[in-house]
Amino acid sequence: MLRKAQIADVKNIQKLLMTFASRGDMLSRSLSELYESIRDFYVVEKDGVLLGASALHIVWEDLAEVRSVAVTEEAGRQGIGGRLVDACISEAREIGLKRIFCLTYKPDFFAKHGFRLVDKAELPHKVWGDCIKCPKFPDCDENAMILDL
Repeated sequence: MLRKAQIADVKNIQKLLMTFASRGDMLSRSLSELYESIRDFYVVEKDGVLLGASALHIVWEDLAEVRSVAVTEEAGRQGIGGRLVDACISEAREIGLKRIFCLTYKPDFFAKHGFRLVDKAELPHKVWGDCIKCPKFPDCDENAMILDL
């Protein structure tokens, strides 16, 4: 079941994200950050078990980021990640955003959802928001992608 995240999901979301963050595949998120941004998140769960999560984080009046897209290893390759990204795209359209972006190591996955590769310089809000806190900054090896809505 795909749904908006609830407070009770936060610790499981963090556990899922830390699996990928420990491998350097995404940034880790503190419990404090997750509680503060819980309204950004969607989750997929089955029988009370969290299988995946994603977030739509508004950055500016016309721009948001799809981030923290993660699916458990056991639930991989079942379309869960795609459903989570589609939920973020739908919400972005509903609230009137003009563009959404992501930073990813999986450009082919996001390209299937209409995102196109761009230079990171096109995302100054992101660079001075989250990127500056990243241990890989300024030598980021992720792909920047944008979807025009």
